[in-house]
Amino acid sequence: MSAEVKQEQIRLLDKEYTVACPPEEREGLLESARLLDSKMREIRGRGKIVGTERIVVMAALNIIFDLLQQQHGGDNNRHDMELRLRLLSEKLDEALQQEDRQLTL
Repeated sequence: MSAEVKQEQIRLLDKEYTVACPPEEREGLLESARLLDSKMREIRGRGKIVGTERIVVMAALNIIFDLLQQQHGGDNNRHDMELRLRLLSEKLDEALQQEDRQLTL
């Protein structure tokens, strides 16, 4: 593993971010950024979720859900996971709405 770390530019929802990354992990970082950007655009395109922060959280939840599905062999716990994600999403929406209300006061 190289001790050298380089600055890489990634783009998520048309915004650039600089990320420190060892050269040997560059391709993984870029692939991860493409996947995250794709999920974020998909969620934004549905039009139900507004705000970059919310879109990022929902994209992360979706990606983790997909990963867990692959690790657990598909549909074994699909219903439980969907329910958990739905509840997490609702809690997140409530918390962010409360935060929005506090900001307007």
